[in-house]
Amino acid sequence: MTNRLSNKVAVITGAARGIGRAIAQALAEEGAAVVVNYRASESAAEGVVRGITASGGRALAVRADIGAAGAAQTLFAAAETNFGRVDILVCNAGVAAVMPLADIADADYERVFGVNVRSLVYLLRAAAGSLNDHGRIVTLSSTIAAYPRSGAALYAASKAAVRALTEVAALELGARGITVNSVLPGLIDTDMIAGLPAAHREAVAESSPFGRIGVPDDLTGLVTFLCCEESRWITGQSILANGGARR
Repeated sequence: MTNRLSNKVAVITGAARGIGRAIAQALAEEGAAVVVNYRASESAAEGVVRGITASGGRALAVRADIGAAGAAQTLFAAAETNFGRVDILVCNAGVAAVMPLADIADADYERVFGVNVRSLVYLLRAAAGSLNDHGRIVTLSSTIAAYPRSGAALYAASKAAVRALTEVAALELGARGITVNSVLPGLIDTDMIAGLPAAHREAVAESSPFGRIGVPDDLTGLVTFLCCEESRWITGQSILANGGARR
């Protein structure tokens, strides 16, 4: 622990498992107090909190469906009530969808864009009013926004929208010293990809010079850096973090 984030307060969406959990743990290890957002997995979120507090950190689990109006304000209010401020926002929660264009139903669109795009608008709007000056915002897009593939129209489009919203937020919030950047992970070994065919996982692994797909901890160093003072001159950027894979 280097305490680079001592006295900082971070709100992390979708932090009960997978990438969000790893980010919450990493920021807490650097000294940040962490709001662990979850929608359904209360036991998993409380497990993250217990792990952080057992190591001497500060953390709070907050249930909120980020796609719903008012959820972003709920998260910011919880952080301010319990920790006094919000310095860091990590927009991690997201859902995936794989289907051909011909099979997309209205409900599919509403689900994917509701979580991946509408929720980000709500979160960035709340951050514009409540995040401390010189704060940090990190959004999680996807490599698929840079390299779209067949069957991923909804997911690719939603993650491209994340990049665009990130760039606009960087322009609008820069005068306050707030940086806003997007991380574009490749395929990461989490619950989200459990249903993918083994052949696809293998193809992605083979397309990387490292010969494997990613794990959540492959992203935490980058996200932590983007939340620290050392990244103060980096904003409006989309950073590929995919092990060099092109699938």
